[in-house]
Amino acid sequence: MTSALPTTPPRVPRSRRRIAALLAGVVGAGGAVVGLPLVVAGPVAAAEQGTLVPGSAPSEALGAGGAVDYTVYLPPGYDEDAEQRYPTVYLLHGRGDTQAAWQRVATDLDELIGTEAIQPLVVVMPDAPWNDRGSWYTDSAYEGSADSGEGAGLQVETALTRDLVGHVDATYRTVADREARAVGGYSMGGAGALRLTLAHQDEFSAGIVLSPAVYVPQPPADSSVRDHGGYGVGHELFSPERYTELSYPAALAALDPALPVHLFVAVGDDEWANPDPAEASHDIDFESARLYNTARRVPGVTAELRVMDGGHDWDVWQPAFREAIVDVSSRLRTEPTVPWDAELLGSAGDDRAGGILPTPDGGTTVALNLAGAWAGSQPAGGLDVVLARRDADGATLWQHPIATAADERAYGVVAGRAGTTLVAGYTKGDLDGKHAGTTRDDGFVAAVTATGERAWTLQTGDPAAADRFYAVAPDGAGGAYVAGYTSGTVPGGTSAGDKDAVVGRVSAGGELLWLRQVGGPGEDKALAVAPGPDGSVYVGGVAGQGMPGAQAAGANDGWVARYDGAGELVWMRGVATSANDQVSGLVARADGSVVAVGHTRGALGGASAGDNDVFARAFDASGEVLWTTQTGTATDDRGVTGVAGADGTVLVVGTTYGSLGTPVGGVDVFTLALAADGTPGAVTQLGTRERDGADEWDDANLFAAALPGADGAWLSGLTFGAPLGAVNAGAGDVFVTRVEFATGPSVPSTEVGVEATARCVGGRVQVSVRALNGGDHAVDVEVSTPFGTKKFAGVGAGKSAQQTFSARVPAIEAGVATVTVHEPAGPVEVRTPYAATDCAA
Repeated sequence: MTSALPTTPPRVPRSRRRIAALLAGVVGAGGAVVGLPLVVAGPVAAAEQGTLVPGSAPSEALGAGGAVDYTVYLPPGYDEDAEQRYPTVYLLHGRGDTQAAWQRVATDLDELIGTEAIQPLVVVMPDAPWNDRGSWYTDSAYEGSADSGEGAGLQVETALTRDLVGHVDATYRTVADREARAVGGYSMGGAGALRLTLAHQDEFSAGIVLSPAVYVPQPPADSSVRDHGGYGVGHELFSPERYTELSYPAALAALDPALPVHLFVAVGDDEWANPDPAEASHDIDFESARLYNTARRVPGVTAELRVMDGGHDWDVWQPAFREAIVDVSSRLRTEPTVPWDAELLGSAGDDRAGGILPTPDGGTTVALNLAGAWAGSQPAGGLDVVLARRDADGATLWQHPIATAADERAYGVVAGRAGTTLVAGYTKGDLDGKHAGTTRDDGFVAAVTATGERAWTLQTGDPAAADRFYAVAPDGAGGAYVAGYTSGTVPGGTSAGDKDAVVGRVSAGGELLWLRQVGGPGEDKALAVAPGPDGSVYVGGVAGQGMPGAQAAGANDGWVARYDGAGELVWMRGVATSANDQVSGLVARADGSVVAVGHTRGALGGASAGDNDVFARAFDASGEVLWTTQTGTATDDRGVTGVAGADGTVLVVGTTYGSLGTPVGGVDVFTLALAADGTPGAVTQLGTRERDGADEWDDANLFAAALPGADGAWLSGLTFGAPLGAVNAGAGDVFVTRVEFATGPSVPSTEVGVEATARCVGGRVQVSVRALNGGDHAVDVEVSTPFGTKKFAGVGAGKSAQQTFSARVPAIEAGVATVTVHEPAGPVEVRTPYAATDCAA
């Protein structure tokens, strides 16, 4: 038991598909709704209601007597706990509208807070009456003109970012930090939200940008951007130079990547289409896509894009806001970030991890898929593979490029003979000097010596089709097993239709010993490979319509097969339900068995928790199932790979949107320890507040390698964020970190942190008690003080139970709050004191 509260903030899973699940319920196998309540548009009777309060913030930026009028949404329970502080979201209205426009989302906020889809928020809706309600939220340099009838512009940008923000933080219980602050808007307000997010990184960490009226390089001739002086200079109503100066390309060019920002961009598919073909690129749906594709390539910026059904109105903005606020709320922090002990590698481009191999001196050899220059490696063209040998302190000893003018990508590294490193993947170019003019993907294996020189390169595949190696494993003789797919026919093989899986063996000298093609009528891929007993090999993956010897069970099925050392199929087994299933990793164990790791939407080893669940299934050498373990949350959880520990234990590594352990933010990497019999042990989540371990389409980019002689592993994978103290160099970078794991099953953890505070409210004492469930399972909690008792059923891991008791007296003596946790083994108590309080003193 502990009385210390962890600093991890509330977090809600998010993604382009997962947010939709949060907003519409999570559908499990057979169409049953599981895990989360159904959320419908409009008010929900059971939801507690926040309050809308009018206010006015004095503003020196607006001149003598100037002020920013606003309405603030205070979440349910705001008046009950005088100690709790909240993140803040500012919402900017469109041209010609008023602050009242945004007040319609109050019921959405009530509902989403009530269902815990978002954390409680303070939401500020300022009014912008200046420049005939067309200020564009800029610091205008327009001095007015008698001819146009427009009055002089005002310093609206400064009024909002300095005066309004300062007033709100002084007036309401907000967290005065950029990490706890976001700004959103639609149309003109979308342009304003984009400007404030990018130009004021010290104030805002995220922006909700709906149907933004932004234009590159200049607005079209008929745009109202030109009409109201927001971008005027002197007596000129609109200045092209001023517009360029305040445009988002200029703000992105000046962005500080050490202060990362996130953008949620949404637009309707029925935006007004300019009849002038020369102006078609300025249609707002086109401009929104341009914004997204520009911003996401800038270091320090992450972005999401949604194209909704509808036009330039609330039919788009309201559902877009609901999705956006879930996405942004998960990123807003009211407590310090837990440091992540990881190293960041990567170029200014969009990079990917390509594998990691521990070396005998305690160092690593890391494969990087680089989209730009890095640490002296210059790009050859497209995506390049660079192999980097590093010592125990992380210093690079040598780098070796495996690259052509086309794309190359690595999918794993293993040890070869005499210190040689073998790396496998695919190439679109002439990597071995024998494939001039090739335009289709070929699988490759390359060997690099202990001193960083190329020993040999093998390139193979159907010249007329795409072929890729997605996995590599040592063969025990200095060579390697490889696995992947072909969309054609490999020598000696026969196409079964669409893509077929391939598995092969390469000698220590670079000779292709054999390559086998296997598949059903659908799209089939081998995604994992592991050495088996007596020189055999295990291979696993996904099948679109079943595999030979493994009848189709669902839309996609997982499968595992064993081949002998000569490449003959020994057995094949399906790992499948009627829902989607996939085998992504294989872990070979010392007794000759193999553990398949992946994800399922069905029930392989227990009931589905909702969306994808992690599974691990052990097979013996004859293909018999030893055990199956399935675990997950109501959101998307996927097993990706794993490593073997001592005595048959396995460390499963994957990605989660949920709370398998203690969540960090965005998409997290997790590790799950399994005992030899599959009993789940400790779970750890790690990463940044951004997406880690998987790309925007949820395709995993995550590698693990066991530490020799220890229960632990090196991990390497994709991150769109950065560990504390590091700066993301581009859209996607590569992290490297080391993790440990304990063998054997864990005992369910019961850890409850308790805070108790007495304070004066309206001349009377209130005692507030907060109990945070820091364990790994839901518990029933009873909170008690001398002034009353409150029971809470099923407080989830990482969730809080909070109650304020009104003493209705002017003073109380010091006392004790008691929190009782009701476990099957019996009740457990945590007692926490609160101080004496005299409201009359």
